[in-house]
Amino acid sequence: MSGVRNRRRAERNERRLAAGRGVMTTAASAVVALGAVAGLMSTAGGEDDTARPEVRSSPVTVPLPARPTHPPSAPATSPGPPPSPAASAAPARSSQASRPVRRPGTPAAAGRLYRHPQSQVLDWVREHRDDPRRPLIESRIAAHAAAVWFPEHDPGRITGRVRAVTSGAAAAGRVAVLVPYAIPDRDCGGASQGGAPDLAAYDAWIREFAAGLGDGPVIVVLEPDSIALSDCLADDGRAARYASLARAARTLKAAGPRTRVYFDAGHSGWHPAAKQAAQLRAAGAATSGDGIFTNVSNFHRTADEARYARRVLDALGGPPGLGAVIDTSRNGNGAPAQGAWCDPDGRALGRTPTTETGEARIDAYLWVKLPGESDGCKGAAGTFTPDYAYDLANG
Repeated sequence: MSGVRNRRRAERNERRLAAGRGVMTTAASAVVALGAVAGLMSTAGGEDDTARPEVRSSPVTVPLPARPTHPPSAPATSPGPPPSPAASAAPARSSQASRPVRRPGTPAAAGRLYRHPQSQVLDWVREHRDDPRRPLIESRIAAHAAAVWFPEHDPGRITGRVRAVTSGAAAAGRVAVLVPYAIPDRDCGGASQGGAPDLAAYDAWIREFAAGLGDGPVIVVLEPDSIALSDCLADDGRAARYASLARAARTLKAAGPRTRVYFDAGHSGWHPAAKQAAQLRAAGAATSGDGIFTNVSNFHRTADEARYARRVLDALGGPPGLGAVIDTSRNGNGAPAQGAWCDPDGRALGRTPTTETGEARIDAYLWVKLPGESDGCKGAAGTFTPDYAYDLANG
C-alpha cells in the first residue's frame, strides 16, 4: 500500500504543478488557533510540497493555512470597536442595467464585509508608522476585510473562537467570512496535512463550529480543496468525505439563520466545469449549500473565474438561487506563467472585497488569502512580508 500511496502522491503533485494550483499550506486569511489572546489575523496563501521554509513562531507543529499571531478565545468583554469605514470595500463598477436583482437572504442585504481589528498586516502598520511603505500598505491592504480561517481541530474551544469573530461582526453590522479547514486527510497528506482524526470527529467539530455562528450574516467558505483535491482518496473515502461535507453544510445553515455556505470548486485552471460540477453534486452542493467558491489562494483573473463559476453552476443544477464567491486577493494581473505559485513577481491586488459585485450569480469578491503574507519565497511561509505587500499594492 505504501508504494501505491507514494505513487498517488507523486501523481498528485504533478497535477498540482500543471494546474498552477495554490496549495493551502500558507493559504489563510485570518486564522484562529492556539492561545489566550482574543483576536485574529487576516490571511491566506499557497505552498508546494517541496522546499518549504520552516514556519517559525507558530504555536502549532505542522504548516497551516496561515500563522496565528493573535489567536482568539471567547472574549469576556466586547471584541472591540467596529472597524472604520475604510475597512469596507467599494462596490465594483457596473452599469445599473447589468446589476442583477439581489436574491433574498444574500449577505449583501445585511451590510459590508467584516475586517477583524487584529492581523499581521495591522500589527506591522501600527509598529512602522514612519516606514515609507506604510501609507500604501495601510490604505490598499490593511484597510480591507479578509476571511478568518479555522485550521485546528480543537473540540471544546472552537465554539468560542467562532463566536469571537461573529459577535464582533454583528456588533459592527457587517458580514463575517469564515473558513473551516479541518477535514480529515486534508491536502491528501501534502504540505497542509492535518485536520480531524476521522469523519466522526469532524462532524462533531462542525457542530461545535456551528454553535458559534449566531444570528448575523455569515459567509462560510467550506474546506478549501476538499472537493477539487479529492482524487487521491479511494472511492469509498471520497464518498464518505462528500457525505460529511453535505452534513456540515446542513448543520451550519441550521445553526445560523443568515449563514450562507459555499463549496469548493477549485479554479478555472484546474478541472473542467463538467467534472467539477459532478464532484460538487456528489458532495451535496446543489441541495445543502448556497453555491460554490473559486480561486482560493490563486491568481486567475476575476472575469475568467466568473465565467468558469457560471459554467460549473449551470452544470451543477439545483435551485436558481445558487451563486459563487471568488477569491480576488492577488489576481489583479492574472496567473503567472507556467503555474508559478510561490510569491511570483508581477502580481497585483485584485478587486477589493465586496458583496456588491454587479455580476449575475457572483455573490461576492473576497480576500480569502490576505495579500502580503508570503508563500515562503519572499519571506518565511505565512509571515507578513512588507516588500511583497508593497509590490502587490503597487502592481
